[in-house]
This record gives sequence, C-alpha cells and structure tokens, in this order.
Amino acid sequence: MALKERIKALRKQLKMTQEDFAKRLGLARNSIANYEIGRREPTNAIVNSICREFNVNEEWLLTGKGEMFIDFSEGEELAAFCGKLCAGTDPAIANALLYYSRLSDEDKEFVRTLMWNLGNFEKK
Repeated sequence: MALKERIKALRKQLKMTQEDFAKRLGLARNSIANYEIGRREPTNAIVNSICREFNVNEEWLLTGKGEMFIDFSEGEELAAFCGKLCAGTDPAIANALLYYSRLSDEDKEFVRTLMWNLGNFEKK
C-alpha cells in the first residue's frame, strides 16, 4: 500500500471526511484530496502533524510497517517522561526523544555512537 492509500485508510478508519481531517491539521480539503490521489506528497511537517494529531505510528504511515496507531498508554508514558525530563527546555529536545524512542535497536545504536562522537566522550 502506498502512502496515498495509507492516508486515505487512516482517514476512513477515523471515520472522517476529507474536510474534517484537513481542518484538524489546519489544511484545506483539497490538500488532503491531493495526498490521497497521489498528486502531491505531504511534507515532513505534514506527516509529523498527522502522527501527532491522530496518534499515528510514523513508521506505519511512511512505510506500512507496524501498527497504524501508537499504543495510547505508551504515548502517555512517553509524554510524562518527556515532560519531566524536558521541563523548561527547548521543545526540540522532547521531539528528539520521541523520535529516538521510535527507532529500531540498530538505529538507536547508530545515534548513540554518533552522539558520543560529536561530544568527544569516551564510551563506557
């Protein structure tokens, strides 16, 4: 299933019209129609908005792998963790943690190695 089909499947699963779906995202109805017929691809910002607004698994939306929705209890736990850890800091930190949590174990190891190298820290 292509991205355009997953966007339409998501909207149908939510029992929303294109108009309602678009309004929740701050878009025009024809933007959603264009995504669903494949005339246009949503930007990364729109993909992020869809995932955030509807609690959608970004990996599923982009690749079709995994479940359509993020387990709500996991989302609540992560939000509480980020709220405590990132209180008073740049919201980019909370987003970075959220995206990190969605990575595969192999990709997390890559990010950890990259961060260690950027900081010139010795691995323990």
